[in-house]
Parts: sequence; structure tokens; C-alpha cells
Amino acid sequence: MKLYSLSVLYKAEQKAVLLKAAYDVSSFSFFQRSSVQEFMTFTSQLIVERSAKGSRASVKEQEYLCHVYVRNDSLSGVVIADSEYPSRVAFTLLEKVLDEFSKQVDRSEWPSGCPASIYYTALDDYLSTYQNPREADPMSKVQAELDETKIILHSTMESLLERGEKIDDLVSKSEVLGIHSKAFYKTARKQNSCCAVM
Repeated sequence: MKLYSLSVLYKAEQKAVLLKAAYDVSSFSFFQRSSVQEFMTFTSQLIVERSAKGSRASVKEQEYLCHVYVRNDSLSGVVIADSEYPSRVAFTLLEKVLDEFSKQVDRSEWPSGCPASIYYTALDDYLSTYQNPREADPMSKVQAELDETKIILHSTMESLLERGEKIDDLVSKSEVLGIHSKAFYKTARKQNSCCAVM
């Protein structure tokens, strides 16, 4: 999972104006970096120009995903990431950046702004912080912990079954389960077994 670009733009009537951007092109060849950066800027502007106000979208281009968020006040953000990067985290990042940008940069500067004239320094920090979505986003961290727990639970059940015990045998031997619970388990087992794909 990798973030390559984080841009803040203004959607004017005719074109999108780049206000500020941060790039991580370290994974590209040294001689390709400036071209890749220019292409990312061009792509970001094009996506914002073609997106409606108040919309969010993800556009796939080869193995990359471009996530765009255009607010109703024409302030826009674009994240360019690889296809594995979680969309929800990208849109959370865009919302956070655009809210912070709108508070720090006066609205009157947006239509005529350019990267040199806009003072906003947080993009590089956000780009490096969100390289690992699990660390930057609390929901991703919780999801990763749940996935790990699920893996542990599956391995525990497999090790239990490897010892020669089957769940069916355990259910039939159980003194704690009532007759109705055992009947429910058997019925559910029959229902699930008819639909198994081999």
C-alpha cells in the first residue's frame, strides 16, 4: 500500500487550479520522477475538472487509484495511491486535509492561488503519516486487529479438529446443550452442507 500524491485544488468554472501538493515519487527511477510528478498534477486537475461539486469518486488508471473529493465550495482534494490502498482511509484523509486547509487558508486566495503563494505546510506530513493506513487511521487499526483475531480463532479451531475431535462429536457428547440446541445445530449443518461448493 502506497500513497504517491496528495493535492489540494480549486475547481473554477473552466479549469482546476492547483493550490498545494505533496508527492512521494521515491519508488520511481530518478530520471522519471519529474515526469511522473507532472503527470500526477495533470491527472489530479483533469479529475477535479470532470467531477461534480459535492461528489466523491475513485478512478482506476492501470494499477493506480485516484480518489477525488470535490466539496460544494469548490475546494477539492485528490489522493493518488496504488490499488491496494483502502478507499475509506483515502477519503478520510481528504476530508481532514480539506477541512484544515479551509480553516488555515483564506477563501479569497483559492481562485487565484498557486503552490508558491499558498502557505500550508501540512501536506507532506499527512502524506508520510498516511503511508501506513493502519497506523494513521483508527478504524484500519481495529480492522487489522480483528483480522488477526479471526486468524487466531481459525487456527485454534483447526488445531482442535486436528486432535481427532470433530465438532459434530462434541455437540452430540455435550451435556450442556439442550435438545433444541442440538436439533438446531444438526438442521443448520444439513442446510449448510447442501450448498457447499466442491
